[in-house]
Amino acid sequence: MLEALVAVLIAAAPASANEAKVLAKAKNWDELYLAFSAADPSKFPAEERRAIGQALNKGCEALQKKDAVMAYSLGDKAVAFEPAADALLCLAHAGRATQQRGAAEQALRQGLSQHPERASAFALLLGQQLLEDRDPAGALAFLSQVPKRTKEYGPAQALLKKARAQRAEEQDARQQAKALERRIARGEPTGDVEPARATSRGAAGSSGAESASLTYASGEGPGGMRTRANGRFVLKYFNNDRDFGQRAEYEGQIAQAMDDAYETSQRILGEARGAPVDVVLYSREEFAAHFSARTAQRVAGFYFGDSIRVNDAAELSRENRATLVHEYIHAVVDDLTGGQSGRLPHWLNEGLAEYVEWRYLGSDGPRQGVAVALKGAARSGRLPQLADMDRGAPINSADPALAYGFSAVAVRLLLADGGAPKLLGLIREVGSGKDFEQAMHERYGRSVGELQEQARGELH
Repeated sequence: MLEALVAVLIAAAPASANEAKVLAKAKNWDELYLAFSAADPSKFPAEERRAIGQALNKGCEALQKKDAVMAYSLGDKAVAFEPAADALLCLAHAGRATQQRGAAEQALRQGLSQHPERASAFALLLGQQLLEDRDPAGALAFLSQVPKRTKEYGPAQALLKKARAQRAEEQDARQQAKALERRIARGEPTGDVEPARATSRGAAGSSGAESASLTYASGEGPGGMRTRANGRFVLKYFNNDRDFGQRAEYEGQIAQAMDDAYETSQRILGEARGAPVDVVLYSREEFAAHFSARTAQRVAGFYFGDSIRVNDAAELSRENRATLVHEYIHAVVDDLTGGQSGRLPHWLNEGLAEYVEWRYLGSDGPRQGVAVALKGAARSGRLPQLADMDRGAPINSADPALAYGFSAVAVRLLLADGGAPKLLGLIREVGSGKDFEQAMHERYGRSVGELQEQARGELH
């Protein structure tokens, strides 16, 4: 009887507070979200907004541990209808679980401002997030606001100790950097590897001989391009009237971003590219001039012919850094196949790069909007077909974000079955001339069609 009533309410328009209550009581969270996902809260009276917000937040809290993506969607809508303290906290928790850290921080700051009666809960979680994001000064500011005689006081004190230790570590690193700058200014030898980077490079398995090739040398190439090169990368960009200090700072940012890409590949795949790769960085206007305005609007960058070419890299944002990681993985795959990466299906090449980009951004899955779209496509039978992306790139599909996301989900399943060594072995075999379907079946015991169904089942 209840299910029949739910069906009637879903069919009715517009959605109402009564519908929200019925769907919440039935724990029909997907339909609850769909009923209000496009609703405008301002069109509802205050009492109805409050009731709808409470119903949506029940779903957020119920799904927090089981389905963080849907919990985030419900929490986001709950806050839009009624920014209650519980809804903001649930949204923050779900945002952290799905790597929507910016949204989580915004929800916590909003809660701290609007709900002083729950300030200790918001301050504790906000301090914890800032500490995780390597902002010890910000963490200290919020954690110190947690008053005694609250249940959050003990955990806040423990985090305060960590924040003070992290701040001391950063101060020490800055002092080392200043000392290094003074040695450079005096013309004294500094060694090939900066102190702040030595540990991570050592952890990646670099030998002493390899480290000797890591020092960057700056110069100027054809057409007025600035270059900065070492044994791994040849960085190139146009001066754009930067003065010496601006160029040095920009080159340092690029070098750091590429080192991050190299180490991300080592960490996730256990390998990185052996041969040096060109990295050409364009402003959006330069990219459009070289590759057309339409291309500049569609792609963040691409790898082709031993070169990574990055769009809109006048300033290196977090998104541009993630693009560098994505394209660097293509360079790694090209190296693994001896320059024959074209023998691989596009979904495998793009899916691997997309998956490593997710991991670089701190997640094991796509951004929240793509994740919701993938689940919806799995339910409705509208998922992209891996077979269609054998020789057709995801960028040319009807919904590129969905195609990239689904390709990465398929690759994630392969990585879960034997890890990176098994998958990289497959890539090497296909690069050397082996038929992909045969190599896939020998290593994984399944066809591409069977992988398609497995990925669909996981999303559904």
